[in-house]
Amino acid sequence: MAQVKNRSVAHSYAVRLMEHLVVPTFVIDPKRRVVIWNQACERLTGVAASEVLGTTGHWRAFYRQRRYCLADLVALDRPDKLAALYAEGGPSDAGVGLSAENWCVMPKLGNQLYLAIDAGSIHDQAGRLIAVVETLRDMTDQKRAELALQALASKDGLTGLANRRSFDAALQAEWARAHRTQRPLALLFVDVDHFKLFNDRHGHQNGDECLRAVAAIVSKHVGRPADLAARYGGEEFAIIMPETDRAAACDVAERIRKAVIGQRITHGASGAGSVLTLSIGVAADVPGGDSSAEWLLSQADQALYAAKALGRNRTTSADAMLADLARLGGRKPRARFLARAARK
Repeated sequence: MAQVKNRSVAHSYAVRLMEHLVVPTFVIDPKRRVVIWNQACERLTGVAASEVLGTTGHWRAFYRQRRYCLADLVALDRPDKLAALYAEGGPSDAGVGLSAENWCVMPKLGNQLYLAIDAGSIHDQAGRLIAVVETLRDMTDQKRAELALQALASKDGLTGLANRRSFDAALQAEWARAHRTQRPLALLFVDVDHFKLFNDRHGHQNGDECLRAVAAIVSKHVGRPADLAARYGGEEFAIIMPETDRAAACDVAERIRKAVIGQRITHGASGAGSVLTLSIGVAADVPGGDSSAEWLLSQADQALYAAKALGRNRTTSADAMLADLARLGGRKPRARFLARAARK
């Protein structure tokens, strides 16, 4: 009798201790009903214990749509679902249960937090599951600082667009994706016409302002989340457009070119027009066979050269460049791509 009483006291003590822990914690039973929702968890989520105790609605504290929390995966013994539900995750460091990290929308408070989560099971002496304990840590400030550093490392310091390293990685990734899905991938090379003459006439500080203005226009006209605009080098920009065919890519290129003319950025150097203009080369393809991302890059690069050879201030596609250059007497596009590759 004394032993049973001691167990009851210990259980009561454990529950009270868990309820007053400074670490946000909740506990679910084998049927995934909430049996403990401590005060720290109330503060973190804005959800009172009275709203979730005895229910399986604990997910409502973290997400807008019904989905498993980490404790559910432990209770259901479904670690296979971890990768689909969490940004990062795996077995816990303690070797029992699971650990994960994820952005949570916190519907009650109306904010978004990045949480580090641990969930571990509790079994009786017979090995039967009696509860799962989930603890949470707010890692939002650390995650935002990490993302800011990553963004800084991936952006061009002058224009704020993606830098060359980010562009190279994105092109390889999007080419592989297009190869899997058999959807078209488009690439634009954008070059500021007579930029050296612009710098000589207006100075390097105005040259920098010019590049920032062009970058802002490029960014404005490349608005889909999957698209990537980058400063490729010097006065040249590159744009990756997944699931975009040649016609659509040329349409975007023309809108960018006309928008720059519309800005009326004064050029006026000898041999250049009165306002700043762009030349743009476009290539698009559905990956197949032995073709590669480097091949698409060379096609866009040669199309850009064709646009310049034809008099600048125009868009030329890789499909049309040979016919266009034939009008100039059979001149062939030079392989600037090979020289550029040798400099990498």
